[in-house]
Amino acid sequence: MTPLTRVITKKDTNIKPIWLMRQAGRYLPEFRKIRKKNQNFVKLCLNTKEVKNITLQPIKRYDLDAAIIFSDILMVPFGLGQNVEFKKNFGPFLGPISLKDVKDFDQKSFKKKLDPVYKSICKVKKEKILKNKDLIGFVGGPWTILVYMLNRYSPKKKLEKIFSDKFLIKEMLKYINKYISLHIQSQIRSGANIIQIFDSWAGLVSDKNLEEYIYKPTKNLIKVTKSFKVPCICFPRNIKNYKEYTEIIKPDVINIDYNVNPNEIIKNIKIPIQGGMDPKVLLSSKKNIEKFTNYYLRVFENHPYIFNLGHGVLPQTDPNMIQYLIKLVRMFNERSS
Repeated sequence: MTPLTRVITKKDTNIKPIWLMRQAGRYLPEFRKIRKKNQNFVKLCLNTKEVKNITLQPIKRYDLDAAIIFSDILMVPFGLGQNVEFKKNFGPFLGPISLKDVKDFDQKSFKKKLDPVYKSICKVKKEKILKNKDLIGFVGGPWTILVYMLNRYSPKKKLEKIFSDKFLIKEMLKYINKYISLHIQSQIRSGANIIQIFDSWAGLVSDKNLEEYIYKPTKNLIKVTKSFKVPCICFPRNIKNYKEYTEIIKPDVINIDYNVNPNEIIKNIKIPIQGGMDPKVLLSSKKNIEKFTNYYLRVFENHPYIFNLGHGVLPQTDPNMIQYLIKLVRMFNERSS
């Protein structure tokens, strides 16, 4: 049984596994070398050879407990025929799409467009280096995908236009949920044995709309994931009430963001917890990294916990600081055993 599985299914508190969001990414020189030759990010996510290489880069470099497939949550809009670009110093920019476009799309075309993603997962899963390690597949939350599809780029302010058309939201969420569900199933069938749902813009939803926009569609995705006997981690970034979220959604693990007070969250959350530490800590000194790493490990010492960050590894992070972080977590595990 892998370390993550022990924590998730057995609620083991004797071990604190570690993996990091965006562990395969821009902070690694070996990734930057590949990225320089592959300027089109979407095409890179569909390049099975390079996706395998990138996914395994941090596993070859560090003693991590899981790999996460190199991809992007916006592969779902791409799979639905929406143009997706990543512009330097701007981020994602999506082309126009209508409700009719989404309604008229078919599952066969969606799976064909994203087939390289699934082939990449198959290739990674076969690697011997992943023995006793998990392979994490992931999707964006339905609400977050809807925000990107309709707003067409990362929201900088409140989305009045999107919020005003209730019919559009309801219909779009229905179809988006269907295709995210298909994406989850295809990743699991290809070899992913844990799924993480990134709901990056969950914090934008008001309390009165949580049931319709967050809870109901996400519950459906968790039900689908669990039907394959695969655990599901949820990361509803900046959600206001983690306790209510976990009780209604019932994920296997909840990933907390860095705005959450771990001492407060542990009083209210019974299921395994993941993450929390601010990635900016890794830009500071070793002394500071040790202080915050041990703080999270001590808070969750008697609770099932997977060490991770409250967001992804920042591009300017020194790889040596990641190495030091992992060393601290391993030392804590040795002292606790």
